[in-house]
Amino acid sequence: MIELNRSHLVDVITERLAATESPRQRTMLERMRVHAAAERDGDLDTLVGTLGEATNYHFWELAGDVGPKTRAGVTEYYRNLVEHNGHVLEFFCERLVVDDHCVVIEGRLTMIQPGALMVQHPMAGEFAQADKNYLIRMRNVIFWSFDEDLMIIGEDSYSGGPMELRELADEELPADFAALLRA
Repeated sequence: MIELNRSHLVDVITERLAATESPRQRTMLERMRVHAAAERDGDLDTLVGTLGEATNYHFWELAGDVGPKTRAGVTEYYRNLVEHNGHVLEFFCERLVVDDHCVVIEGRLTMIQPGALMVQHPMAGEFAQADKNYLIRMRNVIFWSFDEDLMIIGEDSYSGGPMELRELADEELPADFAALLRA
């Protein structure tokens, strides 16, 4: 069975908050912590509530930028992610950098992706099957941008592509993911 620590990013942000004095940076980190916890929990309303009006995401891949644009587009992205249980992931954060304008995280991203979600992606649609589940592992760097009200307006993600991508057998599925499938 694949083991995921789905709270790792939330825990790292919490630790960093304890060592951060700047009120602005603390607000940014707290907003990001709420966002990460809501994504982990599949809490769409709270997740979208962390976004500013001018939200645009950039997910840089070989094909270019494939991230959702506008607050409505990002909301739909998260709705689709939660409805298909694509929010079951671990971001093992190895580095977190914060200044007054941006939070940067770097680490290893491990995602359990349902085939129904994978077939929607142009690069995966050729091999993915809607009734299967997949493991994706990659290195990832994300730049989180904030507006003047310190709401999240950007998640700019960079990766070198998957380091591992394969179909998962049912017995490999994490228990919380399998429970979502049964719900």
